[in-house]
Amino acid sequence: MNWFRCLADRAAMPRWVGASLTAMLLAGCAPQPTTTTSTSPAPSLAPGMARVWFLRQADPPGGNNYAAVPLVYVDRAALSQIAQGTVFYHDFAPGRYRLSAQAFGTYSGQHDILHLDPGEETYVQVLGVANWELGSTVGGWSFAVLPMSPEVAKQYLPTLADLGVR
Repeated sequence: MNWFRCLADRAAMPRWVGASLTAMLLAGCAPQPTTTTSTSPAPSLAPGMARVWFLRQADPPGGNNYAAVPLVYVDRAALSQIAQGTVFYHDFAPGRYRLSAQAFGTYSGQHDILHLDPGEETYVQVLGVANWELGSTVGGWSFAVLPMSPEVAKQYLPTLADLGVR
């Protein structure tokens, strides 16, 4: 057995592995293409109505359930599904609305209450969250509908696939 050859092969492998890892790392830094399905801006809001934008980030800080496409509920009635990396809007009459999302994981009963005034535009995000972060004693994860500041939401909108009105 040629011990020098074995040592030379072992020494060459880390360089090959290092070069491969560097190439993969650089490929991950390349800008990702954004897709939009609606090329026209949302129509202006009808008088006396309020608009709610629902978004689900493509890569939220806490991670994502890529296979999960939860339903969004308004007053316990299904409105629409929302996939990762998408945004849609819905116009509502002014009033009080209960928003929630379909549980994927452990149901926690989480919901958000919106009070909408005429002419108001509100942004909410559908996010996978650990139940304990929402004050639930139930373990596991669920989707939550959480309010989002307009300034932050507007920065995400160009990166999301716009599904239009739902």
